Amino acid sequence: MQATIMYGPGDVRVENVPDSTIIEPSDALVVVTRAAICGSDLWPYRGYAQFREAGNRMGHEFIGVVADVGSEVRNLKKGDLVAAPFATSDGTCVFCQAGLHTSCVHGTFWDLIDLEGGQAEAVRVPLADGTLYPLPVDQDDALMPALLTLTDVMATGHHAAVTAQVKPGKIAAVVGDGAVGLCGVIAAKRLGAEQIILLGRQPDRLALGKTFGATDIVTERGEEAVAKVRQLTGGYGVHSVLECVGTDLSMQTSLSIARPGGAIGRVGVPHDVTIPAAAPTFFNNLTISGGPAPSRAYFDELIPDVLNGRIQPGRVFDFVGDISQVPDGYRAMDERRAIKAMITF
Repeated sequence: MQATIMYGPGDVRVENVPDSTIIEPSDALVVVTRAAICGSDLWPYRGYAQFREAGNRMGHEFIGVVADVGSEVRNLKKGDLVAAPFATSDGTCVFCQAGLHTSCVHGTFWDLIDLEGGQAEAVRVPLADGTLYPLPVDQDDALMPALLTLTDVMATGHHAAVTAQVKPGKIAAVVGDGAVGLCGVIAAKRLGAEQIILLGRQPDRLALGKTFGATDIVTERGEEAVAKVRQLTGGYGVHSVLECVGTDLSMQTSLSIARPGGAIGRVGVPHDVTIPAAAPTFFNNLTISGGPAPSRAYFDELIPDVLNGRIQPGRVFDFVGDISQVPDGYRAMDERRAIKAMITF
């Protein structure tokens, strides 16, 4: 079978590897039908962070069909179409029961240990009963791109909105115009924000953000961006900030545009980020929350809105190719020629 392997910065290859098989009795074998390249995959691709050792397989967003199950799997059967969130979980521990599957005591993130990776023709999924979510559609359904986003970017945008305490009638700002930020716009509108300010610089992405519900666009950076947001909010700042980038600049901007008593939901994987303990966090009574989105916990809530067309997050995919085109997808995203790449099988 073919799988995507990263050997180092800028070096992603599709190679033949041994076929995936059941190893543990709690495993499921999934034949992948669609996968995605994530913005977080670009960090090691650009050499900024090495989450996995060179030579390991890539991909943590995928949908597929169950081909086999281990002897202890009870909730899945061969032929089920399933979505795999970007973290494995048993579904039974104290944190899973609290809806925080990314902190499962037995689970882990696909990118942090030597799991097989979803940018491949097949994947062995550990803790299958707790990890995989059966989808109520056919595998050729037109809604598949939107459902694929629930494995990460749409769930992550939603998590940003939830932890930023977006509420009806309030003002939200989304920092970042990548796929997560654009999904954050969808989430903020879905939760009732009256004004949604999108901060970004790519015209095509900003245009898509406006169709998703952004009411205002800010293309400035740093102090100029803060001044513009203040101008748009009567000088007060916003109630909710969805920080969807993970750089120090994006965090400092988020802290500066939140009004006193506001909340920041941070979901961008942080790199060299500093959060001051005093001003403005302490003296402005800011709430800072967020982290890895428990995608598995949000499926029940978000899938109905995908099925009835209320939200259309699949529109963030503007590069579609087969597995041989995975390296092209990485390059397109790295060069900002694509928002997000989807791989079909």
